[in-house]
Amino acid sequence: MIVRPAEDRDAHAIWKIMEPVIRAGETYALPRDMSREAALAYWRTAPYQAFVAEDAGEIVGTYHLRANQQGGGAHVANCGYMTAPWATGRGIARAMCLHSLETARVQGFRAMQFNFVVSTNERAVRLWQSLGFAVVGRLPGAFNHSAHGDVDALVMYRAL
Repeated sequence: MIVRPAEDRDAHAIWKIMEPVIRAGETYALPRDMSREAALAYWRTAPYQAFVAEDAGEIVGTYHLRANQQGGGAHVANCGYMTAPWATGRGIARAMCLHSLETARVQGFRAMQFNFVVSTNERAVRLWQSLGFAVVGRLPGAFNHSAHGDVDALVMYRAL
């Protein structure tokens, strides 16, 4: 598997990954009816840098990286990750996170923070914890999950 910067030619493959994740309403605080154009603009437009994960020539994941805040908080990176629903359980999210941690380090970030990890996304929470992220905050009922109603969102952080 390789992880590389996303290119314009990857837009269709990125949308193919994003659409079912957004429509499900289980892990991202994005409108479930978000259009393709709006979703791709959100994911790939500055200040975000978008990346894709390829396995055997197929794009199976995507992530984006940016500074979490401006000014005094600009040394902390922020990322969002999506894995193709048909490719879960193959280590893609782990590979993308490891890539993002190294990319952030190279770019001079000193930490990474995830602002809004849906607590019911237990696989992601376990994965981020296994990669050194700690839960540093809990936002009670902050996410309206499509199946479970209001659930907590977690703030996760690790130094680089």
